[in-house]
Amino acid sequence: MDLRRSPVIDRSLPALAQGYSWLPGLLREHPDGVARTRVMGKPALAVRGPEAVRFFYDEHNVQRGGALPGPVLSTLFGHDAVHTLDGGAHRARKEFFLPLLQADRIAGLVEHVVPVWDDAVREWNRAEQVVLFDVASVVLTRGVCRWAGVPLDEGAGETEHLARDLVAMVDGFATAGPRHWRARRARSRQEERFTRLVEDVRSGRAAAPEGSVLAAVCRHREATGELLHPHTAAVELLNVIRPTVAVCWFVAYTAHALHLQPNQRERLRGGDTAYTAAFVHEVRRFYPFAPFLGGVAVRDLSWQGVSVPAGAMVLLDVFGQNHDEELWGDPYVFRPERFLEHAVERDELIPQGGGEPRTGHRCPGEGLTIGLLEALALRLAGLDYTVPDQDLRISLRRIPARVRSGVAVRDVRVPSERTLTAV
Repeated sequence: MDLRRSPVIDRSLPALAQGYSWLPGLLREHPDGVARTRVMGKPALAVRGPEAVRFFYDEHNVQRGGALPGPVLSTLFGHDAVHTLDGGAHRARKEFFLPLLQADRIAGLVEHVVPVWDDAVREWNRAEQVVLFDVASVVLTRGVCRWAGVPLDEGAGETEHLARDLVAMVDGFATAGPRHWRARRARSRQEERFTRLVEDVRSGRAAAPEGSVLAAVCRHREATGELLHPHTAAVELLNVIRPTVAVCWFVAYTAHALHLQPNQRERLRGGDTAYTAAFVHEVRRFYPFAPFLGGVAVRDLSWQGVSVPAGAMVLLDVFGQNHDEELWGDPYVFRPERFLEHAVERDELIPQGGGEPRTGHRCPGEGLTIGLLEALALRLAGLDYTVPDQDLRISLRRIPARVRSGVAVRDVRVPSERTLTAV
């Protein structure tokens, strides 16, 4: 079978219209787990499964450079981001991100975010109603900026403005409508602001805390030995802060799961760290975030009997793999216990991509996401609150999906100071 004989009709628009169900539906029509299609004007191979993950993340087979559409770079990642690089240039740029994989850096971020959450909870108690998606985005923005050394003018409402822009960048990358243009404007604003910040630090007009992410990005050098261009440094600084704030999607999903399965709250309150880790893995597996990832074949390839010409697209079905019956047995049941029964395999669970995070394109911030979500899931489970009538549906046609109401809660209270400090 030759991929050059793929269907002539481009499926880019149906992919956007059908959302998360598009690629799994296409692969269901091909029991061998391989499907041919056409996207972005190119023949494309759709794959999933652990072996396919290893094939996709082998840079001798597939590269990400050239696969990311301009609209995605103009909203989600930024032009000239690490996501657009391959080979030596990618490895040199990724050196900036590698310290984020260290346990002490993850713990440091959690230690900055948790007190901000606890302070916010006391404010929520006095509010008639709060939307967890929204307030979590502000908490995460304030916490990650303190950790990263990025100054915020609290009196001018800079935290709330930045949180809205960071959420907009994620929320608008996969649509052609108003959300997309809102995301473009948000990225333009923040790239300009962060570029000025980098220039100020390098010129001595501003100080970056020693050992901070801000200090590191201002000093980082390309493979050529040159300092990152100030704009590129701003892009990469945002590529630490933006995905951290995007954890607000998973905070809302956590609240959704706790509401639909109240027994999960009691399990988390029990303080079993293994169960907390399993719960977080299940939230990331079960709930929709990234639908699929794309790359470009760097040479003529063969995958399971399909000839893939150089320059063709290769699509990894992220959502479909996280809901693959062969891997998970009961994929549409929320059941954290599965991760106590079976250790997490690197290339099975891929909500933030697969492969090796230190050398490949797997998200280096995955550990930060897990660490934050473990801490915030415990704190959320430790709260008492009421959930009023609202629209808790999650549309799989919307990319990125999110709980429609954002999960509104009322009468938020901490049962006791002991509960708050225990979690």
